[in-house]
Amino acid sequence: MLLAQILSVLIFVVMFTLIIFEKFERHHITLVCGVLTLVFVFGIGLHSFEAVKETLSFHSIFVKEFWFTGGASHETSTGINWATIFFILGMMVMVEGMARVGFFRWLCMRLAKMVNYKVKAIFIVFMIMSAILAMFIDSITVILFLATVTIELSTLLKFNPLPMILSEIFCANLGGSATMSGDPPNIIIGTSFGYSFTDFICNTGLIAGISLIFTLVFFYVAYRKELKVSQTVDVSTFPTPESAITDKRGFVFSTIIFITSIILLVTHANTGFSVATIGVFIAVVTLLCAPKHIVEILKKVDYKTVLFFIGLFVVVGGLEQTEILTLIANFIGKISGGNVYLMVAIIIWLSAIASAFIDNIPFAATMIPVIQSLSISVGVPLQTLTWSLSMGTDIGGSATPIGASANVVGTSVAGKAGYPVGWKLYCAKAVPATIIVMIISTVYIFVVYL
Repeated sequence: MLLAQILSVLIFVVMFTLIIFEKFERHHITLVCGVLTLVFVFGIGLHSFEAVKETLSFHSIFVKEFWFTGGASHETSTGINWATIFFILGMMVMVEGMARVGFFRWLCMRLAKMVNYKVKAIFIVFMIMSAILAMFIDSITVILFLATVTIELSTLLKFNPLPMILSEIFCANLGGSATMSGDPPNIIIGTSFGYSFTDFICNTGLIAGISLIFTLVFFYVAYRKELKVSQTVDVSTFPTPESAITDKRGFVFSTIIFITSIILLVTHANTGFSVATIGVFIAVVTLLCAPKHIVEILKKVDYKTVLFFIGLFVVVGGLEQTEILTLIANFIGKISGGNVYLMVAIIIWLSAIASAFIDNIPFAATMIPVIQSLSISVGVPLQTLTWSLSMGTDIGGSATPIGASANVVGTSVAGKAGYPVGWKLYCAKAVPATIIVMIISTVYIFVVYL
């Protein structure tokens, strides 16, 4: 066991280091490290084919509860979480279908027109829209389209787009923390512990809602002087929102599919449909409604992220099978001295600080078995630790340009448009905003759950 433990930790550290330095594509890193885990940790270290079987977890796909839970929790925290894979794939297909018909650009232009193209009003509306969209759609997609439209509007209205883009990035990460489908860490947490969409809305959703109010006020005060328009602009010459729609029939279908996905997610605890079933259903319907564009949509799906998840789950499975994660849980329990408040604070702030500098997805996947062990050994309700981990990983990533994928995408779009974003410029407002939300989250969890 000792050899297996050393090998699993070594592979994990190498994987994390390579991801941080970004010298290779991250899906290549996790897949190679996943193979090394299967060969060296399970094969040479443990001599256990059963560990390989449990980690690959193919058998879980063919269990009735994987597709239809019947309203009961279906926990699967060992190895590859195929429910997460299926759900993310399905949502990616839906999003590509919506993007093809111009849904996101239409929505941005429509809202801008509704507020008569007033820059400060657009600033507030786009932050709110960023948070709301990120509750249901991957924050990368949300920021990709929002940032692009923001730059387009800034050219027309003659204002600096950076304050708006940076605020949108933060709100997207905040909105993603509110639901099970909003951020990848939440998808992993929800499918691992059998939590429903409603569970997240009623817990992290309330924290995110309160935090959003403070966030809107903070960014408005922080950027109000930079949002002044340099000259009067004739808005009558602006393109209409309808001009963004490239396929009217497809636009109607995409809107219906998007609304259906939200309804299915909100009610899945009552209907018994698992998130894997919802993801597959949404993907199939999206493709059937655009038969001539199936190849185009499938080509644009981000398969690299899916492969990244698969490799990651295998490496974390190595830590779990060798009981390294149990040792980490015992260590956290020991240094907290059994003090539940201190334990929760450690999880929240450790998650936030770590996620500010490293990808929050592998961190969340690593911490899930840890908080599960802590809950059992110390007797703290699992949900309390779950919401602490969720808020810490989701919000902590907002603090730096590399903390979350949305940050990287948003700053990249701005940079290509001639508005480079350095660490100093980004962190000047993002770090204080992150601290504000983390304090709110900590106080809320202390008061409500402890």
